[in-house]
Amino acid sequence: MNYLEQLRTLDMKDIGRWPLLFRAVAVALIFLVVSVGGTYYFVWKNKIPQLEQVERQETDLRATFESRQQLAANLEAYQAQLAEVEQTFGAMLRQLPGETEVPSLLVDISQTGLAAGLEERLFQPMAEVSREAYSELPIKMQVVGTFHELGNFVSGVVALPRIVTLHDIRLKPEQQRDGQGGGRLVMDVTAKTYRYLEDEGGGQ
Repeated sequence: MNYLEQLRTLDMKDIGRWPLLFRAVAVALIFLVVSVGGTYYFVWKNKIPQLEQVERQETDLRATFESRQQLAANLEAYQAQLAEVEQTFGAMLRQLPGETEVPSLLVDISQTGLAAGLEERLFQPMAEVSREAYSELPIKMQVVGTFHELGNFVSGVVALPRIVTLHDIRLKPEQQRDGQGGGRLVMDVTAKTYRYLEDEGGGQ
């Protein structure tokens, strides 16, 4: 009870006259506040950005782990898909002509246009364009016919046993000498066939 009475009578402006016990408690409290504040400011405050960075890294690592775990779980399915892709790629390569087959393929393309009833005005094989594993053989063509005949030509090219693709297709009405349209269309097109480059190395 004596301590409580002394506490009520303490003069906050004259700490030097406080009893020894109260001065010791006040010094301890001040030291505690300064220690906690200093620890927060000089230690924890500087560590907060590092902590946030570590938390972000943990999130990224967790996402990477889950992604790799999913890949590992589906490894057999991916291997099966890879084998299927390789098989399909091999089948496509077999559709590319060898060097000795190219002339006959060019004849097939030209004959496809004639069989469709088209008038062939231009059939010009261009220089080969080398790619990584194959080369492109572009052929500039200009053919004239009805819309139905042009459609038969395109269908016939697609049905060839070797891969032939059509590019840069341009259609315009045919103009007669008298300036009148004859009901036919002029188609400028670049047909591309392909040659597998390893065939060339295999023959050496």
